Amino acid sequence: MIFRFLAMALAIALAVPVAALSQKETDDLVRFVDERQRNRGDFAGLCYMESREKDKTDVVNELVYYRRSEGQRFLILFTKPKSEAGKGYLRVEKNLWYYDPGTGKWERRTERERIGGTDTRREDLDESRLAQEYTAKWECDEKLGAHDAHRILLEVKPDVDVAYPRVRLWVDASSGNLLKRQDMALSGRLMRTMYLPRWKKVYSESKGMDVWYAQELRLYDEVEKANSTLILVKQVDLHPLDANMFTKAWLESKSR
Repeated sequence: MIFRFLAMALAIALAVPVAALSQKETDDLVRFVDERQRNRGDFAGLCYMESREKDKTDVVNELVYYRRSEGQRFLILFTKPKSEAGKGYLRVEKNLWYYDPGTGKWERRTERERIGGTDTRREDLDESRLAQEYTAKWECDEKLGAHDAHRILLEVKPDVDVAYPRVRLWVDASSGNLLKRQDMALSGRLMRTMYLPRWKKVYSESKGMDVWYAQELRLYDEVEKANSTLILVKQVDLHPLDANMFTKAWLESKSR
């Protein structure tokens, strides 16, 4: 019901850009970006991740990530290559933990953690909560390639822990898909750019409608210009997960 209300409220905002968005239209647009990706249940994705760094051999990982809307729970399990299999991340009660089966130890990490040493951050694969974590401001409407896009500036809300305190979004004015994202330091320095060229939808029984997810994410380090990461989401599953999955014991059991 909430999703349908937002969709109706954005009928004008998602038309071909002709005028500035009001603050309400801007806020509705950001909520729409969040809501269309939210399952209101469980979510599992199989992911291919390729990382390139200057003067280093390209690194390819395969991982599975799991989300649960209730409690904002999130888990990553690396499955390939063999040297990385069993490693993972677990987010519980807004704390991010990293597990290394080689040492059997858990370490607390910040939201700036480079997942698997790549340009990826936890929030890139987790449920979108932009409206909860940031305040939004419409900047302008402009062309992004062949797309008419709304450009939105986000500023982190007080006492919220995120990887980047300032974010700029380009939202497709016809579909509502996120096309591009720039992540910035508090000073405004550009740190990272992300492109999301492909989106796909899958029907969710728990939500009673389609859920959208980015099939392809291309991330570019704006500090170390030669560094980049490609993420391909190869498969998703929206069926309920094991009730005890989002625990340290479950992740530890995968490496035994």
